[in-house]
Amino acid sequence: QVQLVESGGGLVQAGDSLRVSCAASGRTFSQYAMAWFRQAPGKERDIIAAINWSGSVTYYSDSVKGRFAISRDNAKNTIYLQMNSLKPEDTAVYYCAAVWAPLGRIFTTTKEYTYWGQGTQVTVSS
Repeated sequence: QVQLVESGGGLVQAGDSLRVSCAASGRTFSQYAMAWFRQAPGKERDIIAAINWSGSVTYYSDSVKGRFAISRDNAKNTIYLQMNSLKPEDTAVYYCAAVWAPLGRIFTTTKEYTYWGQGTQVTVSS
C-alpha cells in the first residue's frame, strides 16, 4: 500500500511560481512511477507530468511543457512539481499518483495509476 499526501497549493497571481509536493508512505517508493494530474471544475482529470522511478525519464503535456518541472527525491519519498509562469488556466486541483513500475516505464493515463492523493488546490488569479 502507498499513501500519497499533496501539499503546497494556494492562491497566486498570473506569472508567479509555485511548488507543490507529494509525500509517499512505503519502503519501496523508489520502485514506483509517479505523476501529476490536474482537474478543473467540470473537466476531466488530465495528466500534466510523469516521472519514472529513477527520474531519468519524464513526460510533460503540451500545456505545461517549458513551464513546469517534475522531480523526485527517493531518499525523502517525495515528488515535486515546480510550476513557473503560472496562468489562470492552470487553476485546478492537482493530484499526484503512483504505480509500481520497477522496470523504468512511465504512464500517462489515469487508469494506469493505482494510488492517488487527495489533491491540492492551485488557483491562479489574473
